[in-house]
Amino acid sequence: MKLNVATSPHIKSTDSVFKIMTDVILALVPALIAAVYFFGVRALLLAVLGIVGGETIEIFIMRYIRGVRDFKPDGSAAVTGLLLAMNVNVGLPLWVFITGLIAALVLGKHVYGGLGKNPFNPALVGRVFLLVSFPSYMTTWWAPKYWKLEALTTATPLGLLKEGGASAVNFSYSQLFLGNVGGCLGEVSTLALIIGFLYLVFRKRIKILIPISYLGVVLILSSIFWMVNPERFGDPLLHLLSGGLMLGALFMATDMVTTPMTPKGHLIFGAGCGVITMVIRYFAGYPEGVSFSILIMNSLTPLIDIYTRPKVFGEDMGVRGR
Repeated sequence: MKLNVATSPHIKSTDSVFKIMTDVILALVPALIAAVYFFGVRALLLAVLGIVGGETIEIFIMRYIRGVRDFKPDGSAAVTGLLLAMNVNVGLPLWVFITGLIAALVLGKHVYGGLGKNPFNPALVGRVFLLVSFPSYMTTWWAPKYWKLEALTTATPLGLLKEGGASAVNFSYSQLFLGNVGGCLGEVSTLALIIGFLYLVFRKRIKILIPISYLGVVLILSSIFWMVNPERFGDPLLHLLSGGLMLGALFMATDMVTTPMTPKGHLIFGAGCGVITMVIRYFAGYPEGVSFSILIMNSLTPLIDIYTRPKVFGEDMGVRGR
């Protein structure tokens, strides 16, 4: 019998970083279409700027700062740029958005060595950078179809809940589900996000246990607090359909690089995101906590991996045989 000896890897796949990133971009198309429908062409401008600008910035970093002259784009910077665009409001000045995009790619990715080495989700690093540096720009929300209204800006459902209680929230569940509310580009339509998520599940690009545990914990905690004080804390559906929860749970918390590797780790990671999100929503000064919760859990990913790492079969046999 003839044996062929070859170097690793012995398990090969036709997948590539570019194919995976392309699938993520395609999955975000329904949410982008919803954003353009509700917020106009400027939403498309931010998305295109994020995709093209992200790749341009990364090419410059790789070729002229890190010295990789033969670097070719793999699509990861385009995904970061698009996700950042989906995490800001349509009225954000373009120069502010570009500043956040640079921060996302430099502070969130290349300072750690590039793709696969970053401990934090780069798009969320860019969003939090903008939130801390330009709070007034980041917390001014334009109304859906603002060009037809007398008022340019509006309040978000979570903002209304924070300021005036559940009775102040004047949005229906259908508005929240379809996207006819103010907010970031990627958080307006739950329906569009679910469509994109199902595409990623079909393509086997997603860690499904993370969104299940994330949304499950949010549902459980919001139900408990709602029964305690419905006026102050709001009902579970309001929390599930409002803010950046769906965008974060379905697209940001499922990042392959910055999340645990084991199924048990996925459950712990998602549950932790859910707990932190609700603690911030209920008791912190900021009405939303998705970005902070995911980044905090990103920092705990190495510890979760150590805790949930499976034992190698037979690793204690030498000790027991003595």
